[in-house]
Amino acid sequence: MKSQKSILKMVVLAMLIAIGVVISPILRVEGMCPMAHFINIVCSVFMGPWYSLLCAFIIGVIRMILMGIPPLALTGAIFGAFLSGVFYRLSKGKIICAVLGEIIGTGIIGAIISYPVMTLIWGKDGLSLFFYVPSFICGTLIGGSIAYFFLRKYADAGMLTKTQDMLGSKVFSDKGTVLSNAISIATFGAILFVVFLLIPQIFKSESQVWKYMSYAAIGLSAVAAVIYYIIYHGKEVKTASKSAEKEEQI
Repeated sequence: MKSQKSILKMVVLAMLIAIGVVISPILRVEGMCPMAHFINIVCSVFMGPWYSLLCAFIIGVIRMILMGIPPLALTGAIFGAFLSGVFYRLSKGKIICAVLGEIIGTGIIGAIISYPVMTLIWGKDGLSLFFYVPSFICGTLIGGSIAYFFLRKYADAGMLTKTQDMLGSKVFSDKGTVLSNAISIATFGAILFVVFLLIPQIFKSESQVWKYMSYAAIGLSAVAAVIYYIIYHGKEVKTASKSAEKEEQI
């Protein structure tokens, strides 16, 4: 049984590596690869920090060899991949912590380490210590938000614990609640707010449209979160009261 789980884990790892290589060009600009962060977080939650680190490393090497990507393919992936898995384990299975680990590991640590790597090894001029921080954080927020909502729905459907058990990984239960779902909606708006503010810096755009879109995103998401909570919390209260009445009758 243990050998079967090990084989299945290797198969899933290979599949994630293949998917990561194929989808990595989506939304990619130099210093920002959102879908790589999606794969990092999913692998961390499914199999833990060491497998996620290995997955990110292999994807990075393949991208560098076959696609001519600079060392950013590694510095912008491996630190976040490992911290994502570590944060997930330390938090006893909180998906949002896996996302935070990716943001800190890639958006801050990986971005800062990329400066000497790109300057000394790649020979690129005109960089500063925090040059890659805005684009790296932007990429992790986009990829992290996609991973969060995917894993949130996956967990709520009861599939995450089954997948972790099948792979022989540590099993964690993180069921969503009305409040957590409302917070997720508001958080998504905050993520879009940051992304829209960073886009002009990345693409050197002076248009004010992105600024207006950022405020619209956070405002609409906050309103949507409040409406969602009021509606579904009310339904929860009614369901609980009906269950209590039935128990009293019995």
